[in-house]
Amino acid sequence: MHTYRSRRFALLAGLWILGSVQVSAQDPDRIQTDRPGRELLDVPAEDEAFTFAVFGDRTGGPAEGVKILAQAVEDVNLVQPDLVMTVGDLINGYNTRPEWMVQMTEFTGIMDRLLCPWYPVAGNHDVYWRGPGRPEREHEADYETHFGPLWYALRHKDCWFLSLYTDEPNPETGERNFSKAECQRMSPEQMAFLDQALKRASGARHVFVFLHHPRWLGGNYGDDWEKVHQRLAAAGNVTAVFAGHIHRMVHSGVRDGIEYMTLATVGGGQSGISPEAGYLHHWNLVTVREGHIAVSTFPVGAAMDPRQITEEVSNQVRALSSGLQLKVISTPEMDAKGAVDGEIIVEVTNPQATPIEVQIGLESADSRWLFMRNHHHERLEAGQKTQFRALALHQRAEIDESLRFPVAQLQADYLGENVRISLPARSTEIAPRLKATPDDLPPLPPGFDYSMDFNGTTDALVLASDSLDLPDGPFTLETWLNAKRFGERTGLICKTESSEFGMFVNGGKPSFIVHLNGAYVTAGVEAALLEVDRWHHIAGVFDGQEVRLYVDGQPVAAAPGKGKRTRNALPLIIGADVNSKGKSTSPFHGSLDAVHLSSGARYAGAFEPVARPDADDTSRLLLQFDGFLGPWSLDSSGQGGHPRIQGQPDLTRR
Repeated sequence: MHTYRSRRFALLAGLWILGSVQVSAQDPDRIQTDRPGRELLDVPAEDEAFTFAVFGDRTGGPAEGVKILAQAVEDVNLVQPDLVMTVGDLINGYNTRPEWMVQMTEFTGIMDRLLCPWYPVAGNHDVYWRGPGRPEREHEADYETHFGPLWYALRHKDCWFLSLYTDEPNPETGERNFSKAECQRMSPEQMAFLDQALKRASGARHVFVFLHHPRWLGGNYGDDWEKVHQRLAAAGNVTAVFAGHIHRMVHSGVRDGIEYMTLATVGGGQSGISPEAGYLHHWNLVTVREGHIAVSTFPVGAAMDPRQITEEVSNQVRALSSGLQLKVISTPEMDAKGAVDGEIIVEVTNPQATPIEVQIGLESADSRWLFMRNHHHERLEAGQKTQFRALALHQRAEIDESLRFPVAQLQADYLGENVRISLPARSTEIAPRLKATPDDLPPLPPGFDYSMDFNGTTDALVLASDSLDLPDGPFTLETWLNAKRFGERTGLICKTESSEFGMFVNGGKPSFIVHLNGAYVTAGVEAALLEVDRWHHIAGVFDGQEVRLYVDGQPVAAAPGKGKRTRNALPLIIGADVNSKGKSTSPFHGSLDAVHLSSGARYAGAFEPVARPDADDTSRLLLQFDGFLGPWSLDSSGQGGHPRIQGQPDLTRR
């Protein structure tokens, strides 16, 4: 349906109204009902209203700009105005006849798809000749042979449409140059035609004027337009003047009852500085009524055919949006010095029965990354998958706060029968696997021990599920904590969501939960055992038969439970709970130290907590918080499970 679509903003509808709007009074014969309240309804005016569209410049842009023109034709056909006017620069031109003929044929072939008549206006690109064999009139004869008269008048529904020509040559030198005022003067022949046309249109409801160069802007255009304006004003029924050329939309106001408007582009060269400020591909729709007009601007591609959005299409696009995922298959390693030389592999599967088209790209805000392949484009049939592989290189440099990771971008289009619908782009950050140990950090001074402070709002540590290798069976989770406050619900170390395990300190009441055989087993207390501004040690143990909770080395709760842990793919979050989308929630406010996760049941009875435990063969994660390495907190367990830092947690001396 839409081969070109503006994705940066929604429909821009700028409404200009000139004249007074009339609303019909009550007419009991026109509203029929057997219910009360008919007097509350006004009836619409029955004047002879109609619409016409106006296209801006096509030229000066890339060759594929004709696709934008074709999209504008599709858009306008959905509206079906009475006619379409242009404002010149229909082709790129500035060439000899053979090239000119090719471009003319291409343009007219697209415009002839309109369901209504269209009318040309000549611009400099349409008539300027470049190259050998230049005729005296350049391409004027070609234009009048294949497009139409250089100036003319059209009558429609008691309105007149005047097309003027603003690229006549200097009558003395023959030079054509829109940057010189002496070359921007209307010939006596065209001025005589204008006088006759205005006289002929003297009784019309409206007169509309179309030309290429907005000469009323002055500057290099000089002051010749003043003579034209005086004639238009004297006519008394000229409503609006439309022009192009400058490739930006400008409303120059109303002078002597005449509204002056300049259009931007419909496939021409476009800077796109700010679409909302008129730098865009668009077309205007003009509604003509008795005594006034309304003008709306539509970005090319914004019009939609509601008949194409069937229930089947709507349901399939919704299913595609929810089921489409950019799956990370492999990420490269980064050493302690920031060097990367490895492969990124991502995968996309079409989850539904209709074909889709996908584009996958790699980018990074860190200029030190180099991707040997950064783009992949493929059509996927129902159930088909594709992998995108790219060699990723990152130059050796200190890992610091300037490090940014690669981002994989996925753009997908639904390909239905006669309809193409783009889904919003989605992105996935691709974090390399850090190959480092705490030995890569600067050594701490003797007697120093750091803990990590969490702010209770945004701070947390996030360890991806595939970076945590905790087998089924007994395990132990323990940490030191010093809370600044306890919220009503506070996650401490969690991988929950109807699965896995978690440690909570809700309102100072510690609990340890493990999801076994489809249900949580909870070891928790009813009273608040934890104090603020005091260090406590908490340990949770699952020994295969029961779940136990220890506070400061003393057993405080136990619950029977056995079976396999229910697994999930969510990250382990330190300093908060985790939600179903893998984001942190119910954060902890305070300090943590010596977070230790190990396989096996470390404690069966009371014990003396160790302030700084050492790793052993059962350790799966050990965070001593001796420092950061860029965005990572380093794991001392030997397993290489370095969690990512979220927010800005601080290291403070314990």
